[in-house]
Amino acid sequence: MPDINAFRNIALSLPGTSEEPHFEKTSFRVGKKIFATFDPVSNLACVKLSEIDQDVFMAFDRNIIYPVPNKWGKQGWTMVDLEKVPQDMFTDILVSGYYRTAPKKLGEFVRPSQY
Repeated sequence: MPDINAFRNIALSLPGTSEEPHFEKTSFRVGKKIFATFDPVSNLACVKLSEIDQDVFMAFDRNIIYPVPNKWGKQGWTMVDLEKVPQDMFTDILVSGYYRTAPKKLGEFVRPSQY
């Protein structure tokens, strides 16, 4: 179960990541693009995933990992219950969100191309 400190440590360890406020939430960005937010009131993360990654992670448990319930969810924005998600899975989710959002050269640092 990751807390905000674990969330922050993982996110800020990724190349070019910054932490900035986003309304009442904390956002993590690569460049100017948000790849994840944290809502301290609900203890939920929202992470930008590819459609494939979203489906794969949701297969674990749709009560813990689920799409945002509107058009944003269809674009890959995915909610993660931080009280229930395993730490190692959350790390994978966050890295996947970063990879989806980061410029290709930065993304290659965390997920090298196979080709």
